[in-house]
Amino acid sequence: MPVQNYIDIFSQNRALIDKGSAGAMNALRDKAMKSLVRNGLPHKGLEEYLHTDVARWFEPDWGMNLSRIDMHVDKAQAFKCNVPNLSTLFYFLANDEFAASDTAAKASLPDGVFIGSLREAANRHSEILEGYYGRLADMDRPGIAAINTMFAQDGMMIYVPDGVIIEKPLQLVTLLHSPVDLMVNRRILVVLGRGAQLKLLLCDHALTGNAFLTTQVVEVFAGDGSGFELYDLEETHNANMRVSELYLSHGADSKAEIDYVTLHNGQTRNSVFSTFAGRGSSLSLNGIATIDKEQHVDNMTFVDHRAQDCTSSELFKYVLNDSSTGAFAGKVLVRHGAQHTVSEQTNRNICLTRESRMFTQPQLEIYADDVKCSHGATVGQLDEKAMFYMRQRGIPQAEARMMLMQAFVGEVIGRVALEPLRDRLNRLVEKRFRGELSQCEGCRACR
Repeated sequence: MPVQNYIDIFSQNRALIDKGSAGAMNALRDKAMKSLVRNGLPHKGLEEYLHTDVARWFEPDWGMNLSRIDMHVDKAQAFKCNVPNLSTLFYFLANDEFAASDTAAKASLPDGVFIGSLREAANRHSEILEGYYGRLADMDRPGIAAINTMFAQDGMMIYVPDGVIIEKPLQLVTLLHSPVDLMVNRRILVVLGRGAQLKLLLCDHALTGNAFLTTQVVEVFAGDGSGFELYDLEETHNANMRVSELYLSHGADSKAEIDYVTLHNGQTRNSVFSTFAGRGSSLSLNGIATIDKEQHVDNMTFVDHRAQDCTSSELFKYVLNDSSTGAFAGKVLVRHGAQHTVSEQTNRNICLTRESRMFTQPQLEIYADDVKCSHGATVGQLDEKAMFYMRQRGIPQAEARMMLMQAFVGEVIGRVALEPLRDRLNRLVEKRFRGELSQCEGCRACR
């Protein structure tokens, strides 16, 4: 395993890493290194990674831009990711360097709201950054929180004070750009006060065809009575490897919606750790993966019901073609005292070829007696009866297949709260099934 290589890189470049970052981030690096030494990187020998050997992704000699060399990206020319009829505030992470679009930079935000880089947050809101950064990300388990915390030098922080509603959705466009193969360590921190509301759209894209390894850690603190929506859209290319961990803490009576959409990728592992810390909160957690060739998508969710009267709903659907592989592992834990929990977990999958493979493992662990919980999973093929019915009415086979696949994932898209984004996703998914969304190529599909 390549752990020692990263320990050596870290030790030899510690001063350089700290210089390009912020004090609150630097303060956790030693703890992270000790955790990496103790636990190593995730590999197939671990129960949570039975079908995804993440450690192998770290074996190549990846470049890392620790000296903060400017890899200039002309964002206005290189990327256009508009969602028709959806007005957003645009922000960018070029690898891990934060920038705001001209419109967002000039926007008048409510008093007390901060949207900016972690390094800027260290200067303007050090008490918030120091109080929340690294509090949720679990470095004491095998995962990528430790190695991300060791090497991440920047990212984005969003702070919304009590009672403040951000009317416009925020759109964070992450752009992978490098003349060489590159490892990017990305960090996002979201802190919502009591009653605050925020919608965040993450768009993950690659502007160059080089191989990328991205580690991403997102920490979300949802205060009592807050509302949070996160839409994570990945549309990169076959040489991209991404491992992401999202940590979400729910305050009392808070509401959250999390949607993952993998349209095109190479190798992807998404992990969600959701903790109901306050009574009466709810979570809608959904995902779509459309994969072909030798692409791989692994979604793992852990929903921890610690408080009473909370609701969680999960729906993940995969469409697999060629020799692609998919994995879903979802665990719902209902702890002692978490009475009146309502939880539903569903995973549905279609394998279009004999060579495609899907592995699914839904789990329930319940220690309370007054609950309503269910889970289920299926792996199958397109409905041959429906296909025959459509062919009898003159619909060509390829079109009938596309329509059935579109209808299959439509249930998940229908859960997206933002109507303009639902329309956009329907169009992008259709293009994907028609073979018109084969790779990112400067994000031509989003123009």
